Amino acid sequence: MDTGFIYCLLLTGSNAGKSLSASELEQWQPNDGLLWVHLRYSHPDAQQWIINAQLPQTETDTLLAEHTRPRTLSSPDGILMALRGINLNPNSAPEDMVSMRIYAQQHRIISTCERQLQSVKDIAEQIINQPNSINSSANFLVSLCERLTERKMELIHNLEDELDTLDDQITLPSAATLRVDIAELRKQTVTLRRYFSPQRDALSRLLNDSHFLFDNEHKLRIREINETLIRVIEDLDAVRDRASVTQEQLQSQQSEQLNKRLYFLSLISAVFLPLGFLTGLLGVNIGGIPGTDIPWAFSAFCAGLIVLIALQMWLFYRLKWL
Repeated sequence: MDTGFIYCLLLTGSNAGKSLSASELEQWQPNDGLLWVHLRYSHPDAQQWIINAQLPQTETDTLLAEHTRPRTLSSPDGILMALRGINLNPNSAPEDMVSMRIYAQQHRIISTCERQLQSVKDIAEQIINQPNSINSSANFLVSLCERLTERKMELIHNLEDELDTLDDQITLPSAATLRVDIAELRKQTVTLRRYFSPQRDALSRLLNDSHFLFDNEHKLRIREINETLIRVIEDLDAVRDRASVTQEQLQSQQSEQLNKRLYFLSLISAVFLPLGFLTGLLGVNIGGIPGTDIPWAFSAFCAGLIVLIALQMWLFYRLKWL
């Protein structure tokens, strides 16, 4: 089909798992089975098809919107959801989440996105390889939410492993380079938290909705998904807090190292301060400098400086400055 149409599949009926052509899509009737159309919302043909699909204005605007916030909206005809999934596309940051919109009716599901979403691909493969395994709109929504949440759990586990690695590197000589890595990790957690919380609220609203599409089994699965997402957010907060502690520990260690270097330089300055004073005083080019006519005067002066250094070191040791 046209590039604006990513998937066009029948989920139920005798032709379950079949991908429809453009002409078959135009001739589709509810009796043919549950239809799922997944489109790239920025493509002109996909936009025209959605406009001609005779949907309510709110649903049409949301399916075609460039930016959406995770939310759930119920109507007598169906359920509109805006969700976000982890970005697993090559050369992409996971926290740059992919937005997806779904409008689910009893006999038809319309979804849109711009970038590829692995969870959507998994569901399409399940529909094709296991016909009738997803046999209702509610089943589709619940299965999609489960996969999106599983990807979030995997990402949190990866962040935890990354943070463990950073913790182990604090005592290494290359610890100075960790500040950027820890700051980037904290930035990821803040960005993810921004999208996870509204999605939790969307699932909570879906759980409390007594829509005709959902039976008790679907609500039980949604409750489990919501509990998992709450735990994911708690783990994300824990990663953020641990990253803050790690960053503070790194800063404290670097400050301690800097203080040790400054302390050492201060001791060196204290040692050479009287030596510099004496050599400067005896180096004045005027008459009356003692020892100018004595051959061994310079050797005696150097020996005196050595004795002075020894006395200073002994004093520092007694005062526990060393």
